[in-house]
Amino acid sequence: MSEAVSLQTVVGVNVFAANCPSRSVLDHVTSKWGVLVIVALSGDTLRWGELRRSIGGISEKMLAQTLRVLEADGMVLRTVQATIPPRVDYQLTDRGRSLADRLIPLVEWVGDNAVEIVAGRPEAGAS
Repeated sequence: MSEAVSLQTVVGVNVFAANCPSRSVLDHVTSKWGVLVIVALSGDTLRWGELRRSIGGISEKMLAQTLRVLEADGMVLRTVQATIPPRVDYQLTDRGRSLADRLIPLVEWVGDNAVEIVAGRPEAGAS
Protein backbone atom coordinates (compact mmCIF):
# COMPACT_ATOMS: atom_id res chain seq x y z
CA MET A 1 0.00 0.00 0.00
CA SER A 2 1.44 3.37 -0.97
CA GLU A 3 1.97 6.23 1.50
CA ALA A 4 -0.64 8.34 -0.32
CA VAL A 5 -3.31 5.67 0.06
CA SER A 6 -2.38 5.25 3.73
CA LEU A 7 -2.73 8.99 4.31
CA GLN A 8 -6.17 8.99 2.68
CA THR A 9 -7.24 6.11 4.89
CA VAL A 10 -5.92 7.78 8.05
CA VAL A 11 -7.54 11.19 7.49
CA GLY A 12 -10.76 9.82 6.01
CA VAL A 13 -10.84 12.18 3.05
CA ASN A 14 -9.06 12.15 -0.27
CA VAL A 15 -6.74 15.13 0.16
CA PHE A 16 -5.40 14.42 -3.32
CA ALA A 17 -8.77 14.98 -5.02
CA ALA A 18 -9.05 18.36 -6.73
CA ASN A 19 -12.43 19.11 -5.14
CA CYS A 20 -11.49 18.09 -1.58
CA PRO A 21 -12.30 20.84 0.96
CA SER A 22 -8.87 20.32 2.48
CA ARG A 23 -7.34 22.12 -0.50
CA SER A 24 -8.58 25.57 0.56
CA VAL A 25 -7.55 24.96 4.17
CA LEU A 26 -4.10 23.84 3.01
CA ASP A 27 -3.80 27.02 0.95
CA HIS A 28 -4.56 29.12 4.01
CA VAL A 29 -2.42 27.38 6.59
CA THR A 30 0.59 26.64 4.39
CA SER A 31 0.94 30.01 2.73
CA LYS A 32 4.10 31.85 3.73
CA TRP A 33 2.15 34.48 5.65
CA GLY A 34 -0.33 32.01 7.14
CA VAL A 35 2.48 29.92 8.63
CA LEU A 36 4.28 32.96 9.99
CA VAL A 37 1.14 34.46 11.55
CA ILE A 38 0.24 31.16 13.22
CA VAL A 39 3.78 30.71 14.57
CA ALA A 40 4.01 34.35 15.71
CA LEU A 41 0.76 33.98 17.65
CA SER A 42 1.83 30.65 19.18
CA GLY A 43 3.69 32.43 21.96
CA ASP A 44 1.15 35.01 23.08
CA THR A 45 -1.77 37.26 22.27
CA LEU A 46 -0.54 40.12 20.09
CA ARG A 47 -1.90 43.45 18.97
CA TRP A 48 -1.89 44.38 15.27
CA GLY A 49 1.31 46.44 15.46
CA GLU A 50 3.13 43.83 17.51
CA LEU A 51 2.17 41.16 15.02
CA ARG A 52 3.22 43.27 12.05
CA ARG A 53 6.59 44.11 13.62
CA SER A 54 7.23 40.46 14.45
CA ILE A 55 6.80 39.36 10.81
CA GLY A 56 9.35 41.22 8.73
CA GLY A 57 8.26 42.11 5.21
CA ILE A 58 4.51 41.59 5.57
CA SER A 59 2.42 44.46 4.24
CA GLU A 60 -0.60 45.80 6.08
CA LYS A 61 -2.80 44.46 3.28
CA MET A 62 -1.37 40.93 3.49
CA LEU A 63 -1.53 40.88 7.28
CA ALA A 64 -5.18 41.99 7.23
CA GLN A 65 -6.06 39.46 4.53
CA THR A 66 -4.23 36.62 6.27
CA LEU A 67 -5.82 37.38 9.63
CA ARG A 68 -9.30 37.53 8.06
CA VAL A 69 -8.83 34.14 6.40
CA LEU A 70 -7.38 32.50 9.52
CA GLU A 71 -10.17 33.97 11.63
CA ALA A 72 -12.80 32.67 9.19
CA ASP A 73 -11.15 29.23 9.33
CA GLY A 74 -11.36 29.23 13.13
CA MET A 75 -7.60 29.43 13.71
CA VAL A 76 -7.36 32.99 15.05
CA LEU A 77 -9.58 34.85 17.49
CA ARG A 78 -9.90 38.62 17.05
CA THR A 79 -10.98 40.50 20.16
CA VAL A 80 -11.87 44.20 20.08
CA GLN A 81 -11.40 45.95 23.42
CA ALA A 82 -13.80 48.85 24.10
CA THR A 83 -11.09 51.38 24.85
CA ILE A 84 -10.09 54.71 23.38
CA PRO A 85 -8.33 54.24 21.07
CA PRO A 86 -9.82 50.84 20.27
CA ARG A 87 -7.53 47.92 20.98
CA VAL A 88 -7.64 44.76 18.89
CA ASP A 89 -5.96 41.60 20.12
CA TYR A 90 -5.24 38.46 18.12
CA GLN A 91 -4.70 35.01 19.60
CA LEU A 92 -4.86 31.42 18.50
CA THR A 93 -7.97 29.37 19.08
CA ASP A 94 -7.64 25.78 20.27
CA ARG A 95 -7.67 24.73 16.59
CA GLY A 96 -4.95 27.29 15.84
CA ARG A 97 -2.83 26.03 18.74
CA SER A 98 -3.20 22.48 17.48
CA LEU A 99 -1.98 23.66 14.08
CA ALA A 100 0.89 25.66 15.61
CA ASP A 101 2.06 22.53 17.44
CA ARG A 102 2.50 20.92 14.03
CA LEU A 103 3.90 23.95 12.19
CA ILE A 104 6.60 24.87 14.71
CA PRO A 105 8.67 21.71 14.03
CA LEU A 106 8.38 22.43 10.29
CA VAL A 107 9.56 26.02 10.76
CA GLU A 108 12.41 24.78 12.98
CA TRP A 109 13.43 22.30 10.27
CA VAL A 110 13.36 25.03 7.64
CA GLY A 111 15.46 27.29 9.87
CA ASP A 112 18.00 24.52 10.46
CA ASN A 113 18.32 23.71 6.74
CA ALA A 114 17.60 26.92 4.82
CA VAL A 115 21.18 28.22 4.54
CA GLU A 116 22.49 24.91 3.22
CA ILE A 117 19.57 24.46 0.81
CA VAL A 118 19.85 27.97 -0.61
CA ALA A 119 23.66 27.67 -0.86
CA GLY A 120 23.26 24.45 -2.85
CA ARG A 121 20.99 25.96 -5.50
CA PRO A 122 22.43 26.56 -8.93
CA GLU A 123 22.90 30.24 -9.69
CA ALA A 124 20.11 31.89 -11.65
CA GLY A 125 20.59 31.50 -15.37
CA ALA A 126 23.21 28.76 -15.09
CA SER A 127 21.54 25.73 -16.68
